[in-house]
Amino acid sequence: MIIMRSRPPLLLAIAILLTLSACATNNSKEVERQHKLASLHYQIGVDALGKNMLPKAFEELMESDSMVPDQPAVLDALGYAWLLRGDLKKSETFYLRALRNGAGAATQNNYANLLNRMQRYPEAEKAARASLNDPRYPNQDLAFINLGNALSGQKKYTAAIQAFQQARTFNPDNTLAALRLADTYALSGKPLQAQALYENIISSQPQNRAAVEGLVRVLIQQHRPNAARNALSAFSRVTSSDTDRAWAISTMEKAGQQP
Repeated sequence: MIIMRSRPPLLLAIAILLTLSACATNNSKEVERQHKLASLHYQIGVDALGKNMLPKAFEELMESDSMVPDQPAVLDALGYAWLLRGDLKKSETFYLRALRNGAGAATQNNYANLLNRMQRYPEAEKAARASLNDPRYPNQDLAFINLGNALSGQKKYTAAIQAFQQARTFNPDNTLAALRLADTYALSGKPLQAQALYENIISSQPQNRAAVEGLVRVLIQQHRPNAARNALSAFSRVTSSDTDRAWAISTMEKAGQQP
């Protein structure tokens, strides 16, 4: 008869520990592999977003989120992807998920932009200010633009003007900040300041339709249809867009009907 000898308790404990350690090592390597793959899918998805390849962006970002859920950067990118697709509610869902999982100033700013688009201006103001609370956030000019848009949407024009001026202080080359400042001057009953800013933008960017549109509006408000037609005529000659040229010619005809 063969007698089976049991292992001493100490050896058995060591064997169990070694087995558990090997399992933990294998699990750790698998987790690390999953994170690396998720990061790769995220990078490909962001690159696709930059190239406006939305289906590919969604495929890669959703795969990253599936492999490692609740990554703030991935959720933020998905929020932006849904915004580009035109589904603002789904965009908000992902931005809020990102914020709940520790996303910082960049996502707060992106969320402020979304809320402005949804015309939820008090909430947009709060999100923009939350973004600006982090002095390390590099895109301060964009956050001040979103703050200015939120304030302008609430007809707080003086505060909005200050926000747009701050945006220009952080980035003097930000044309959007100059445009929004000019728009707000016009809304607040300061057409001369608005006109000067529009003309300054057009002098360096003659094909900037938004600036031409703003200039034409303030000139018409000042009952200067001839000046408006001249601005439109100049724009129609320099623009490379057939659509913009057609708009300029059509608007010239309307301006010609002004008293």
